[in-house]
Amino acid sequence: MSKPLTDQEKRKQISVRGLAGVENVSDLKTNFNRHLHFTLVKDRNVATKRDYYFALANTVRDHLVGRWIRTQQHYYEKDPKRVYYLSLEFYMGRTLQNTMVNLALENACDEATYQVKQTGQVRMKTFTQCLGVGLGLDMEELQDIEEDAGLGNGGLGRLAACFLDSMASLGLAAYGYGIRYEFGIFNQKIVSGWQVEEADDWLRYGNPWEKARPEYMRPVHFYGRVEHTPEGVKWVDTQVVLALPYDTPVPGYRNNIVNTMRLWSAKAPCDFNLKDFNVGGYIQAVLDRNLAENISRVLYPNDNFFEGKELRLKQEYFVVAATLQDIIRRFKASKFGSTEYVRLDLSTLPDKVAIQLNDTHPALAIPELMRILVDVEKLTWEKSWDIVVRTCAYTNHTVLPEALERWPVDLFQNLLPRHLEIIYEINRRHLERIAKLYPGDHDRLRRMSLIEEGNVKKINMAHLCIVGSHAVNGVARIHSEIIKDTVFKDFYDVDPQKFQNKTNGITPRRWLVMCNPGLAEVIAERIGEDYIRDLDQLKKLLKFVNDDAFIRDVAKVKQENKMKFAAHLEDHYKVKINPNSMFDVQVKRIHEYKRQLLNCLHIITLYNRIKREPNKSWTPRTIMIGGKAAPGYHTAKMIIKLITSIGDIVNNDPVVGDRLKVIFLENYRVTLAEKADLSEQISTAGTEASGTGNMKFMLNGALTIGTMDGANVEMAEEAGEENLFIFGMRVPDVEALDKKGYDAMSYYNRIPELKQAMDQISGGFFSPNQHDLFKDLVNMLMHHDRFKVFADYEAYIKCQEKVSALYKNPKEWTKMVIHNIAGCGKFSSDRTITQYAREIWGMEPSLEKIAAPDDIH
Repeated sequence: MSKPLTDQEKRKQISVRGLAGVENVSDLKTNFNRHLHFTLVKDRNVATKRDYYFALANTVRDHLVGRWIRTQQHYYEKDPKRVYYLSLEFYMGRTLQNTMVNLALENACDEATYQVKQTGQVRMKTFTQCLGVGLGLDMEELQDIEEDAGLGNGGLGRLAACFLDSMASLGLAAYGYGIRYEFGIFNQKIVSGWQVEEADDWLRYGNPWEKARPEYMRPVHFYGRVEHTPEGVKWVDTQVVLALPYDTPVPGYRNNIVNTMRLWSAKAPCDFNLKDFNVGGYIQAVLDRNLAENISRVLYPNDNFFEGKELRLKQEYFVVAATLQDIIRRFKASKFGSTEYVRLDLSTLPDKVAIQLNDTHPALAIPELMRILVDVEKLTWEKSWDIVVRTCAYTNHTVLPEALERWPVDLFQNLLPRHLEIIYEINRRHLERIAKLYPGDHDRLRRMSLIEEGNVKKINMAHLCIVGSHAVNGVARIHSEIIKDTVFKDFYDVDPQKFQNKTNGITPRRWLVMCNPGLAEVIAERIGEDYIRDLDQLKKLLKFVNDDAFIRDVAKVKQENKMKFAAHLEDHYKVKINPNSMFDVQVKRIHEYKRQLLNCLHIITLYNRIKREPNKSWTPRTIMIGGKAAPGYHTAKMIIKLITSIGDIVNNDPVVGDRLKVIFLENYRVTLAEKADLSEQISTAGTEASGTGNMKFMLNGALTIGTMDGANVEMAEEAGEENLFIFGMRVPDVEALDKKGYDAMSYYNRIPELKQAMDQISGGFFSPNQHDLFKDLVNMLMHHDRFKVFADYEAYIKCQEKVSALYKNPKEWTKMVIHNIAGCGKFSSDRTITQYAREIWGMEPSLEKIAAPDDIH
């Protein structure tokens, strides 16, 4: 019986062959040893596994450098329009494996095998295996050493990372701009069932993928006052913080294009507070440099929640101010053909520059660009405003009111006084226009103002983004309709042409080829490898829906993935699970609107049913929930405690055995999409903007149980609603229930199983040492649940019964899986970015390859 292939070997099988400019194994080994010796200053007697990781990372990085330089030279020569993607979050994750996949390095190493004698036998060894000879290493072990670049909270930051991959793969001249947080999203520990946060010191060992660029350091100003003089407006007496850029290469998929993500780090200037030296305060002055450098110290760990802290506003202005200086520097120092010149006419900026605001966090780009054009470049207000609106575009990511940014005017007055003046002037002109369109409608003026009056005057940043952009998009069709119909209806009535939809997507490179090489190979055997660049080609799989061999192959891949994960869970969580059980997975940020509590109620209901009828033939399930709660979000932390407490009871009940297990996945970060059978996407209809986890699970062959919310709606269209488990209220039902008044107690009194489950939670069944532990959760669910968990409980339980019944028929289940995979084409970030490029940025993707550089042999 042949030994199953490793994930590494499967990825090599699906590699597109023949990418130019790749070294053979001998050269790779030489460079690996060279980096170990000269870069890390180690020999093999003292080198650690981390040293070997860094040697390998530097070896792989060598292949990026020539392409990176060649790409930037190409952009300089051709002077294309450039897109700047501004985001306070980039959840890049790990880089090594992604780079190897995108540069086809695994494939080249596989082809250049060589002979190694071991125990008298001649064996064929790939490069990655060769590295292990005598070192006791394997590739997965080395990859696991890499620290995650966790510079994001969840969907918004990971979307930005997928977009960078697609922009490079589509040949767009694109740059990601953000902050190089010293500490990314916190590491989550579960201690006695409670979440405990630990700092994510991801840079402690250095980062082999970044390159500091001190020559492009830029000053960023804060505080001070504004002077209006005959020569113009001046912002004076400011405090300066320096923005030091770090560049990370972003390789496209096998096209030799390498774009740049530039992250800014805050540095105090040399003379920061050193005037205090004269009064003996030198030591303190040097120590106070930390105050400036705190700007890039830590990522705010809030997802879908706005917290009006001065440090956060500093971060938002810091990234915007540094980035716009960089954009204008690059715009001015351009080249057409063979004529080099400095471009002075900023009126052509929108023809050469597109700025995409990823949510409202970089909204200050609008007043900052106005400040540069009016105060520094001395353009008229009207001309400047035309340039700003034509250059900027805004993506909205949420309809939850607590997530929409509203900054106190007083904070602006202190921190950014000139920007406050500019925002007031933008608002005055905006309201003048609205007053002309709707004379006498004072309530409309109040609703549409950028300044919200009240006890505390606040600036509505979403309104600023809409007024200052030429395009406003939601991230799934239903979400885009909601913002037009409700949240931003007044603005849609005035400028309907601004509003668009751009349904989110995921990169198939990371979310299929990398994380599920077995499935990627099975697909490639049937339809070829071009689907990796053109995910629509997955539709070709429909002709294999009834092909017994294909059904078998897909089911086998899933089972292999589950077996591996079961072993991982036993190692890490000390829970033995049944690999033949249904893997029922909900991994996402812990938040009331994502309704992990509805999942909990199903677990309890299932548990009670098994206890009532232990001899019945139950479909075994392993229910896995993972995700982080914002540190200050009490309800979310209580939800984690409830999940772990339910698990303690269920997992230790001998009557239940392996028919039901509940696992909370601590510090969830690795993909689970390829291991899951069932994907839980159960938010209240109208609350999830899009979701991308739902797409990752679908692409990897998990079936979705979900509400008609976010991208679930379009997933059901693409795969056929009969191939998803859709349940519960739709958006009109939720609206009707809001009008009628949601009465949780009526459901509690009417549905016995719901009443039993809630009584168990409130009565201490799951918290025997503290009976009222979950009183806050119970009180919320019974009396002030905005997300109406009980209203969808019955439909959810019935739908879960259908899931269990189908799982008993593996062939029909797998046919449904194939329908889902075949329907995934729309959910590639390549498609999303192509639409952004054509419909917002005025750019055309290019599938041309840049010639490979000669200097990497």
